[in-house]
Amino acid sequence: MQYLFVQTAQGATMDKEKLILKNVSPTVIFFSDRPKRIAGHMTIEDFVLDWQEDTSKNSFKADPPNAVLSIFDKDEVEDVVVELKNPQLKNNDLVYQIKVLEDDKPLPSGPVSLFIDPIGRPLSPISIAGVHRRHRRRRRRRMRVIH
Repeated sequence: MQYLFVQTAQGATMDKEKLILKNVSPTVIFFSDRPKRIAGHMTIEDFVLDWQEDTSKNSFKADPPNAVLSIFDKDEVEDVVVELKNPQLKNNDLVYQIKVLEDDKPLPSGPVSLFIDPIGRPLSPISIAGVHRRHRRRRRRRMRVIH
């Protein structure tokens, strides 16, 4: 079973190597696609501990996931695609080591959601980063045709 994970926070800061989710929610939402369509919550502490302790070949530790960070600005939503590694809880913040994959620009301030792709399937039909990347490519193609 493949699960997608969603984390929310009151804000975020990011540079080329680190993402900090400020005042992160104490729970992580997870859900799966067909056929079982499972959904639930787990504590942020359990999520981080599972990531750090699972050393199997299909774990997030062995195969870092892609994710989309969506920042809710007053007028629009800004998205940044990243690869996540080594989550660490520091007080009410969650710190990831990252590699920026798309849209490396200054982040607006505002609440954020982090959509984490399933293990080992970065461009699958249920992949958040894969869907985001496909929509962006289509939008760019349409923009080229219009110009």
